[in-house]
Amino acid sequence: MTLRLRLLVPTAVLLDVHVSKATADGEHGSFTLLPHHVDFVAALVPGLLAYEGADGAEAFAAVDEGLLVKCGPEVTISTRRAVFGGALGQMRQTVEEEFRSLDEGERAARSVVARLEADFVRRFLELGERARG
Repeated sequence: MTLRLRLLVPTAVLLDVHVSKATADGEHGSFTLLPHHVDFVAALVPGLLAYEGADGAEAFAAVDEGLLVKCGPEVTISTRRAVFGGALGQMRQTVEEEFRSLDEGERAARSVVARLEADFVRRFLELGERARG
């Protein structure tokens, strides 16, 4: 018996595989899911998702905070960011590189929003001045 493990980010389904077990990091520590476990929901913290494929091979992904739902034989994880690495030793470097580029993109987006907000306030104040004048 296996679990269907799906890893979702806002723009894609990153993973959809059958596994014999999955281990994730929740708010109260690390936990492992097996096919016979009861259904539940857990809030995830940034950490490592380890899973063992039906063939016995272990694989890893780094996930940001998110939500894990186990319902029957399906485990679905929804998170903002996730990264796959090769060997466990390479995971740290992969995560740092990927999250650094994402953080730079978020900073650029925040800068654009801040400029739009400032422009809106400026125009709003100008409109108020015209109405009084």
